[in-house]
Formats: sequence, C-alpha cells, structure tokens
Amino acid sequence: MKNLKPITSVVLATLLLGLIPFVSDSEKSYLVYFLFLTFCHIVLTQGWNLVAGYTGQVSLGTHAFFALGAYTTAMIWRADLFSWENYYFDPVTMILSGLVPVIFALAIGIPLLSKLHGDYFALGTLGFGEILKVVCIKGGQFTGGPIGIMLPSSVYTTMRPHYWTALFLAFLATGVVYFMTKSRVGLALVAISEDETAASSSGIYILKYKVLAFAISAFLSGLCGSLYAYYLFQVSPEGFLILRWTLYPVLMCVIGGSGTVVGPILGSLLMTAVFTVTSIYLPGIHPIFSGIIIIPVSYTHLRAHETVLDLVCRLLLEKKKIKPEQLVFISTHTY
Repeated sequence: MKNLKPITSVVLATLLLGLIPFVSDSEKSYLVYFLFLTFCHIVLTQGWNLVAGYTGQVSLGTHAFFALGAYTTAMIWRADLFSWENYYFDPVTMILSGLVPVIFALAIGIPLLSKLHGDYFALGTLGFGEILKVVCIKGGQFTGGPIGIMLPSSVYTTMRPHYWTALFLAFLATGVVYFMTKSRVGLALVAISEDETAASSSGIYILKYKVLAFAISAFLSGLCGSLYAYYLFQVSPEGFLILRWTLYPVLMCVIGGSGTVVGPILGSLLMTAVFTVTSIYLPGIHPIFSGIIIIPVSYTHLRAHETVLDLVCRLLLEKKKIKPEQLVFISTHTY
C-alpha cells in the first residue's frame, strides 16, 4: 500500500490541475498559460533527465527533436496525408510526430553513442540540431524556408485542449520516467551512469540501454513539439530550432535535481515562474538574466541532493512539518 501513495498523490494532483480551466477563464487568465508552459517544460525536462540524469549522457539536441515533432505535425496537416476532415489535436498525427524523432534518434544515436562520450556526445547532438536548422531554412517549399509552415488558425476555439493535452503529456512523461527507474531498465541506466566498465562486465549491453533512453527522450520531445505546433499555428526555425528548447530543460533539471523523478517538476515550475516574471517586468535584461543562471548551473552540474528537493525537505524538517522517517520515504520514491 505504501508504494501506491506517491502514485495516488500524483493522480489526485493531476485531476485537481485538470479542473483549473473550469475555475479560471482559460482565455483571460494568465495562470492557464503559465501552467501550460510549465507542463511543456516538464515533458522536455523529464526526457532530458532520462538521458542525462539517469544514463549520464548529456544531450544538447532536445530542440532538434522538439522541432522534428512540430514539423511532422505541420507537414501531415498541410499534405492532408490521411484525407481527414481535421488534424487539430489528432492523436494519430501526434503519435507519428513522436515516432519521427525516434527514427532520427536511432539514426544518430547508434553511431554517436557507440563512439562518443561526455562533451563529445553533447557536441554531436548539438551539431545535429544546427544541421537540421540549416536544412529547414534552406528547405524551400518542403519546410517552408525561414518563414516555416503556416497552419489554419481558424480551428482554434479555446485554450482548454492545449492545457489538458500538456497536462496529460507531463503526467505521461513523469510516469514513464518513474516506472522505468523502478524497473530493471532503470537499474541498468543508473549502473551505466555510475561506471560503464563495471556495468558492461556485469552483462549490461551498454549501447542498447543508451539508445533506448535517447529514443524515449526524443519521443517525448516530439510529442511536445507537436503540441506546441498546435499552439503557435506556425512551425518555423525561429520558433522551434532555438537553443532555448535545449538549455531550459537542462537548467530546470539540474536546478530541480537531475536523476530524480520530482526534480524536473520542481525545476520546471520554479524556473518557468522566474523566466515569466523577468520577461514581463524586465524584458530588456531577460536574455542576460537567463544566461547568468544557465552558465554557472551548467558548469557545476549540481546533483539532486544539492538542489531544490533537498532545500524543501530540510525546511520541512526544521519546521517539524515532517518526521525523519518520512524524509526517508520521500528520498526512496524520488531518487
């Protein structure tokens, strides 16, 4: 029964969050947009967390898979691939938009992960994103060039489907990471992160698990890109193939706690709030402020016990809101 407590809590929290558009005006309330953006960041951050936090392979190609998902949605809709009346929030289109990035992840992941490690792998994934950006800009009618592909915005009626879909994807991404880390796959990923040589000598097929984590991360990023394409109704290199979609998940995961399930949620909520406030009240220095945070955090690459999760638990202990044995329970189900 104890193992069901965190799952039950997450389900109840998700249901309560799903009621917010009924309480607040989804078209006028900034809270709905803020949570929508936070959910999108959670999806991307959980995907990056699976690759870097658990497997120890720092990827800088999240924006590439995010854009591939968006472009897949746009191209399917533009070409009327299935001759359907409406592709707006079509589940088949969104699933395909997640699978296309998986194909690319396998294509580049197998050679990169088998030959490159550490910073070299990170630079390889970053290079893939830059190559994809050039292809999209020079792609002519196929990709829409620098302007991109315009989608019919007349289908938009309310923000609610965007909010609920983002909430579902955040729940899905968190659930995938949680159950993977509790399985033999999760143990293999952690073993690879700690010591590849020892993991290999124990019979773990290193490349298989690395590529698996990389592909799942790409799938989640592609789904999020598809959702964001439905939100913007314009898929372009300027909107999707920018480093923001790679650096923000890195920052949020590291600050919240990489290698944990809860860390990406805390980091996404905190940093989305910080970036939102600075973009509204300090628009002139917002990019500088983001860089000031990103550089030292990326350099130090703090672990989970040094970050937000530990701070929250320590404060609760000091205020006597939780007991030490409850802290053990929290760490067992989040680390």
